[in-house]
Amino acid sequence: MTPLALAQYMLNQDHFSRWMGIKLIDIREKYCLIEMPVKQEMINGLKTVHGGVTFSLADSALAFSSNNTNEASVALHCSMNFTKAIRLGDILTAESVLISDTRKIGVYDISITNQNKVLVATFRGTVYKIEKKVTDL
Repeated sequence: MTPLALAQYMLNQDHFSRWMGIKLIDIREKYCLIEMPVKQEMINGLKTVHGGVTFSLADSALAFSSNNTNEASVALHCSMNFTKAIRLGDILTAESVLISDTRKIGVYDISITNQNKVLVATFRGTVYKIEKKVTDL
């Protein structure tokens, strides 16, 4: 399967990412660009996006980039910085780029921007390769 086909295979089974409205924009080996509209259900008591939603978008980008070669990986450690408030109606884009790759560990940087290309969050995710195929899980 191609990286795009594998990412689509995963998205078809990923009810949470689909609920979030995530769309695959550009999928290449160990890279992805995804998009998500901000919905009313994602807004917190301060009238901004709940941080867990932003984290979940980045986590999905990590999953679609680190698993799209059919080498199953799971998150081992993730950290996030929120740099700007996200509001209802924003359209977020998450770009995941591989920065380090070994036999068992991969490290990815994910940048999240809004529709105006303003950086709203950064995320670094470390994945552990579990020696299984995505399509076998």
